[in-house]
Amino acid sequence: MANSKKEKKKVITEKMCRRVRRSDGLKMKTVMGYTFPDFMEAIASRYGKRTCYRVFRTGEENDITYSQLIWNAEAAASYWLSIGIEKGDRIAVIGESSPEWMTLYLSIVSIGAVAVPVLPDFSSRDMLSIISESGAKAVCINTKQFPKIEEVKDDLIIVRMDDMVHVPSFEGEHSFKEAPGYSLRQQKIRKAEIDARKPAEDDTASIIFTSGTTGASKGVVLSHKNILRCADLATDIYVHLKPGYKVLSILPMAHVYEFTIGHVLPLMCGLDITFLGKQPAVSILLPALSEVRPHVMLSVPLLMEKVYKAAVAPVLNGDGKIAKLAKNPILRPIVYRTIGNKLNNTFGHRLKFFGIGGAPLDKEVEKFLYDAHFPYAIGYGLTETAPLVAACGSFRKQQKPGFIGKIVEDDDVILLDKNSEGVGEIAVKGPNVMKGYYNRPDLNAEAFTPDGYFKTGDLGFIDKKNRLAIRGRVKTMILGPGGENIYPETIETLINNQDFVEESLVVPEDGGLLALIKIDVNLMAEKMKISIQEAQKEAEKYITRIRKDVNSQLSAFSKISDVQLQEKPFERTPTQKIKRFLYPKKKNGEGESSDTEGKKD
Repeated sequence: MANSKKEKKKVITEKMCRRVRRSDGLKMKTVMGYTFPDFMEAIASRYGKRTCYRVFRTGEENDITYSQLIWNAEAAASYWLSIGIEKGDRIAVIGESSPEWMTLYLSIVSIGAVAVPVLPDFSSRDMLSIISESGAKAVCINTKQFPKIEEVKDDLIIVRMDDMVHVPSFEGEHSFKEAPGYSLRQQKIRKAEIDARKPAEDDTASIIFTSGTTGASKGVVLSHKNILRCADLATDIYVHLKPGYKVLSILPMAHVYEFTIGHVLPLMCGLDITFLGKQPAVSILLPALSEVRPHVMLSVPLLMEKVYKAAVAPVLNGDGKIAKLAKNPILRPIVYRTIGNKLNNTFGHRLKFFGIGGAPLDKEVEKFLYDAHFPYAIGYGLTETAPLVAACGSFRKQQKPGFIGKIVEDDDVILLDKNSEGVGEIAVKGPNVMKGYYNRPDLNAEAFTPDGYFKTGDLGFIDKKNRLAIRGRVKTMILGPGGENIYPETIETLINNQDFVEESLVVPEDGGLLALIKIDVNLMAEKMKISIQEAQKEAEKYITRIRKDVNSQLSAFSKISDVQLQEKPFERTPTQKIKRFLYPKKKNGEGESSDTEGKKD
């Protein structure tokens, strides 16, 4: 009998049975293969008349249903077939997040071609390099980004993303925005041909060129199964998502975190996604939050850290009544819950899941969110893992400050070269791990162990409950004078928690540690009631006091030996991680970091 049950479970698994749990305890089961055509068919049949996408534009109706999304994608796929796009051909997708972005992506991968998503923040040089390295035959690009690739327009098939029109010729006086062409939406659907070109689960769906903190970009090859299985596993963590729940999308879809967790997963669950349509400035974001009142949002840590520093920390750390109440151990939970409710009100007071990923979250901020009962959820992963390796849901029983959460089902995670504290390099094997780096056998040989584990380059610790904590990066770890492991991220967290600090970076220097610290002199001038010029002078003295305070909290081998005021903001990747490779150390004792080296135009 036991064997019979095991066999039955195995059959269901092999059929790729996805489970989406409702809050009422019922289970929906959809048997589907892990290919995007299967995904498209499943969501169209289950949620057809529901709204899947809209753009936040007050007073305009622009709702798109699940059925319309798939219809438009199949029409576009038919157009690709009509102009000779073959299986395996690469097509770049460049533009801000929009319904058209997803429509074109689905049209490409549904016929076995390969989508090459490109972050819109990339420079012209980077975009042209990716188009060249990927060997793209076509580019889907919106009007705003078109000037960045205009020099190669005559060598490629160009589709204007704004209205999904193929612009075959650039002759005449028409601008790119007005150039005539052929609408992909108007193409007669060739269903039989599309079905005949259906890809396999292990066929490549995307090649994503990363914008790493260590320099050169690499093309990560992800299969249909990599992406869809990852989203599927995430539905088992975020189990309380119901069809019709509202999502506010503010991150670029070309980033795999937003694409998989912010779009594929919500579409699996029948959610209603609103694109912000613009950069998430406060003047745009607040009205959108008020109108959409999202149940679900994804963000990078920087957003919540800014909210905390601007609105929460001054209240909790000040001299007012609330700060005094918060110091009382009996009243503290009530104070935090009250602030948490107010924060939730800012987001529309319907949040069930506020996902934070793409970079480490400040420990102090996470502790506040936990104590305030804010429905945050943290995930860890990389582009190479499509992206999820470990995560916690937004239920308190799943959360533990300092830990990411449990390793996802089906992933086998080991720690390489563990030290005496149990910290080692995180290595992963599982259905979400990439096929490899595009045309880079040399990098693939370095990236995988002989027995097939992908080496993430991150240092971590796993507790007895299979929860993963991140300690830093292998490449950023600094060896102390006595061979001790120093994690600069830990020191940076202590620095960043100081008043007036915007950001910081700790790097090795002459056998010691140098801290580059960016001070918000405008805030300092406002709080101290002094001029900007006086604040700039005060900042030089202030970072010395920061060094003393932070060093009092550190072991002898990891103390900061020198501090330097960082005048300009640190250069960041499009996912807001500091490009560490630009700041190795001071030069010739002049106090200059190499923040002008390697800049991209």
